[in-house]
Amino acid sequence: MAAPKKSKKNDKSNDLPSIDELKKFYYDMLLIRRFEEKSGQLYGMGLIGGFCHLYIGQEAVVTGITAVQNPQDSVVTSYRDHAHMLACGMDPKGIMAELTGRSDGYSRGKGGSMHMFSRDKNFFGGHGIVGAGTAIGTGLGFAHKYKEDGGVSMAYMGDGASNQGQVAECYNMAALWKLPVLFVIENNQYGMGTSVSRSSAGQLYRRGEGYGIPGEQVDGMDVLAVKDAASKALDYIRSGNGPYILEMMTYRYRGHSMSDPAKYRTKEEVASMKNDRDPITHVKNMLQERGVDEKVIKDMDKEIKNIVNEAAIFAQESPELAEHELWTDILVESA
Repeated sequence: MAAPKKSKKNDKSNDLPSIDELKKFYYDMLLIRRFEEKSGQLYGMGLIGGFCHLYIGQEAVVTGITAVQNPQDSVVTSYRDHAHMLACGMDPKGIMAELTGRSDGYSRGKGGSMHMFSRDKNFFGGHGIVGAGTAIGTGLGFAHKYKEDGGVSMAYMGDGASNQGQVAECYNMAALWKLPVLFVIENNQYGMGTSVSRSSAGQLYRRGEGYGIPGEQVDGMDVLAVKDAASKALDYIRSGNGPYILEMMTYRYRGHSMSDPAKYRTKEEVASMKNDRDPITHVKNMLQERGVDEKVIKDMDKEIKNIVNEAAIFAQESPELAEHELWTDILVESA
């Protein structure tokens, strides 16, 4: 994957992020990486059922965007969603318990990997239906505008979902009504097993031009580039101009899901991305260049491993749902 050109702004020494900011980026991305690795282990042990789509390799996207969000902003995404939950501040224990179908999970064990929510964190779920998050995100944008609460809807989709017909409908409605929606295309180069070059004509970030929606292609493996682009986009949206599209050029190291052996790409391609473009290693190198002691970095890694291990233990000790719970959360009756 060729990285998009970095802007001159990122090359100025006076624009360098603080060490504290770099530490937070490193910590947040590493938490996602370790959590996903543990999820993969539990899936292999048969403790997580159904589908499970890991975010390993794409950590810079949600981390950089979340860094410039406001508390009133809402988030909705696709089935590759565990990272977005962690970035929103949801408890790793509750997320892991949901993955394992336990009663202490965020959706009480009924949503699993793809369908958990947090009203407190304004996280409106991952969704198994391809492109569904885009439509829901457009509706959330309408709600923000109607309530005049200053919030923006962060509507994530994959490169495969960007070809769904409802996405074009959402672009039209969001532009027509100037809805505060940031459409984020996480272009990890493959829609399931089909490369973008074989499935998608043109550049995805330009798909909104016919509706007057500006867009930008961003190096999604560089958390600083993601943060800068998201900040610019959100300033545009919060100024009342309507929606914006960001196409994040990223890469997933694992298969589409846990059942995907990913034989449609070479080992050399994956190794090249891991060795040369890894977003976490990039920030780690920046910390070391700024003189941060190796022990500080190792201590963060140790702390994160403990958090993830505790989440896994909590999930396995959490009780499974009682049989009568199968009939709850189905219908809401008015008083």
